[in-house]
Amino acid sequence: MSQLSAHSMRLEAISDFASAMAGVVEEQPFGPSVDVLKVGGKIFAILSPESSPEAISLKCDPDLAIELRLRYAAVIPGYHLNKRLWNTVHLDGTIPDDEILQMVTHSYDQVVAGLPKSVRQRLASPN
Repeated sequence: MSQLSAHSMRLEAISDFASAMAGVVEEQPFGPSVDVLKVGGKIFAILSPESSPEAISLKCDPDLAIELRLRYAAVIPGYHLNKRLWNTVHLDGTIPDDEILQMVTHSYDQVVAGLPKSVRQRLASPN
């Protein structure tokens, strides 16, 4: 197995990236140790800074979820979540940063697709 990269994406950078997306709000409904990112009132990312390594849980298309779990040992079925629709991604440096950001974007898109049309239109239109 290859040596872990000295650099791995941090939750802070992921949160900054996701927070720039339309309509994203950050909340702490489970207490101060877990940040939750929502769009249209629905969760699309759960950030776990106290896990070691840091981890993020993301909504995912069921077929892609399985593919990502097979491709990366750091991607596991969602911890305490619907394991068909959620993955937990350990930020251990084994997954390229751009791939992690694609997973975040995919999760956001999955949640937005399930929102009512009026909410989707509001998110799509510039303020």
